[in-house]
Amino acid sequence: MIELTGVHKSFGTLEVLRGIDLTVRPGTVTVILGPSGSGKSTLLRCVNHLEKVDRGLVRVDGELIGYRRSGNRLHELSERQILRQRARIGFVFQNFNLFPHLTAVENVAEAPISALRKPRIETYERAHALLARVGLADKADAYPRQLSGGQQQRVAIARALALEPRLILFDEPTSALDPELVGEVLDVLRDLATAGTTMIVVTHEIGFAREAADTVIFMDEGRIVEQGPPAQVLDHPRHDRTQAFLSKVLI
Repeated sequence: MIELTGVHKSFGTLEVLRGIDLTVRPGTVTVILGPSGSGKSTLLRCVNHLEKVDRGLVRVDGELIGYRRSGNRLHELSERQILRQRARIGFVFQNFNLFPHLTAVENVAEAPISALRKPRIETYERAHALLARVGLADKADAYPRQLSGGQQQRVAIARALALEPRLILFDEPTSALDPELVGEVLDVLRDLATAGTTMIVVTHEIGFAREAADTVIFMDEGRIVEQGPPAQVLDHPRHDRTQAFLSKVLI
């Protein structure tokens, strides 16, 4: 489903991604681990062209993301075309990014109505169903300020699902939550994984990686240092840098 080939990304003189090659199969969960500054979030943002790659290619379902090929040259797509691609790639951020003036159900229904021109009644029915799926059927009419952080993040997940994406990218979805609220969000992610949703999850939640991931990737200094099944990467890492990182987070 997802293929990154030779992806490089720099911000000024800082090289953040240094030649990323990655393939993600449909219906699988890929968890990306690594220290702060290793390029994890930038990698996610390149997948849906929130960040333009400097070199390399990103494909989803065989379709180039952000560009079209004309002969041997690449031309960036129009903003409208890029937005159409992004509508098929869900993205859940660290800090929820809900519209504060909209209720939970309105937040979930907004994008399908405004971006995809979906029928209003049908969309609201689906929005209610998605809120029920993430355990928030009784919070449909609540505003973000009336919800806990965990509840807001679950609304954000329902909002991502509302566009019926081909895959969902999660950028440290529990990092802004109080510790006691982390579990309710991870439960939703586990349910999505069980249902066969294609996901790439940047997280420090090792337990989730061990339980739900098909592939665990460890990144450092803009490179993929190690990748493989959870049992291999987490329990028997081959690279010294992976071992050193895990020795600190598995205390």
